[in-house]
Amino acid sequence: MAGTTTGTGILVRFMLRRERRGLPWWLIGIGFLVGYQSAGSQSLYDTPEKLDRLRQTLGTNPAMLAMSGPKDLLATIGGEVVFEIFSYAAVVVALMSMFMIGRHTRTDEESGRAELVRSSRVGRDATLVAALLLAGLANAAVAVVVFAATALTGLPVGGSALFALAVAGVGATFAGFAAVAAQIFENPRAVYSAVGALLGLAYVLRAAGDAGSGTLSWLSPIGWGQQTLPYVADRWWPLLLPALVTAGLVALALTLMERRDFGAGFVRTRPGPATAPGSLGSPLGLAWRLHRASLVGWTTGLFILGAAYGSFANSIEQFIADNPDVATYFPGGTDSIVDAYLSLSVVFAALLATAYAVSGTLRARGEETAGRAEPVLATHTSRWSWLASHVAIAMVGGVVGLAAAGLGEGLAYAAAVDDAGQIPRVMGIALIYVPAVWAVLAVAVAGFGWAPRAAAAVGWAALGFCAFIMIFADLVDLPGWVRGVSPFTHTPQYPLEAFAAPPLLGILAAATLVGAAGFYGFRRRDVG
Repeated sequence: MAGTTTGTGILVRFMLRRERRGLPWWLIGIGFLVGYQSAGSQSLYDTPEKLDRLRQTLGTNPAMLAMSGPKDLLATIGGEVVFEIFSYAAVVVALMSMFMIGRHTRTDEESGRAELVRSSRVGRDATLVAALLLAGLANAAVAVVVFAATALTGLPVGGSALFALAVAGVGATFAGFAAVAAQIFENPRAVYSAVGALLGLAYVLRAAGDAGSGTLSWLSPIGWGQQTLPYVADRWWPLLLPALVTAGLVALALTLMERRDFGAGFVRTRPGPATAPGSLGSPLGLAWRLHRASLVGWTTGLFILGAAYGSFANSIEQFIADNPDVATYFPGGTDSIVDAYLSLSVVFAALLATAYAVSGTLRARGEETAGRAEPVLATHTSRWSWLASHVAIAMVGGVVGLAAAGLGEGLAYAAAVDDAGQIPRVMGIALIYVPAVWAVLAVAVAGFGWAPRAAAAVGWAALGFCAFIMIFADLVDLPGWVRGVSPFTHTPQYPLEAFAAPPLLGILAAATLVGAAGFYGFRRRDVG
């Protein structure tokens, strides 16, 4: 084993250098997410009476239990913080671990970087072991950040340590899943799809278990973390589950690594048909083929999220009556609380739809760096039509995602109030954010056209800025001109505000100019 891991230490240092810009942002995001929730919950529910009212409201609502966690966590204020934020933090940490493992294993093999590394004095297993050690260090850093964010905001130290280790345990488990998937599949997209599907299954099992008898939660790595019940029972023994499963997955990944050919996987890519279908004869048809799987996944997820939000809409008035301080977080206050809830929940769905639009746009950059764009552009296909095909799919996908979220929320709310008219109404509330989604997409196009190496950073930074403005602007009292940079700020908060076409047309005009600048930049620069 020693010979097969030669050079691991050097590779770990090299990988840390490659992650020096991305990893801190993951840690800052997780720390801010947990710290904000901790401080906010302790401020809102600062008396036992308020916490008891919250427990009676949320603890009896299956939809909220499915979205958040087991009702046992609502026994203490620290448990309430875990109830509110654990699932979201776990998903973020799992994605961080998945991308980290995939980037330093399968992606490097596909790009040829791993072959160059292995041509030196590096053992066969060194790259995988180094990637796993890197993921371990990253999740240890996550544990430190989560512990600091909770302990420094006043929660008990023991529960904070358990909470931190439970979150890191989820990340370590999915790092193990990603390591195994990297041996099974031949390309990074298949690895991410497989691990993403497992993450979705883990969330669904946890949700079904917490809304039901609790049994299914024990089949989910996310459920294992929540069942430690930090700040309530402080059960340490469930941490054995992620430790044992991660150890088993690492051993399996190393075994599979020894038994596969370099650059190959156990599930080989099937050869395509001898002749291509007519739909692949155009740039748009090819783009649709490349985007369709992710579009279906995002659309399904947004529909489910919308249904979860809609199932709680009919209970929001009672929830606010029991917890009046929460009303300050809703636009419009308590005057029209259901409409305020619908408006606010749709914003979160719109931000996720924007995330798909950005990722779909950046797929063009992935095709370019992988060398697949150049052969296409060597034909009669123009640069404009090639880029326009990816952007068009991303634009339509953003609209479809918004419509799916609105449909899910409308169906659930309509079923609760027995009013089918709520379906088109809620879909309209969602679709009003189409110009804002396209505006952020246009920024990603501009980044791709003028600064291709920084395109991903530009696109995701634009989305992160908009999300920060929409969620935290009031908390940090940002000046109006800063808020005005976000297109979401100029979108009417329908139905709390009257529908107004001029702001939406203005957003579309700005998006058109920024996107056109990106197309112009792409025409002027070198490909690759």
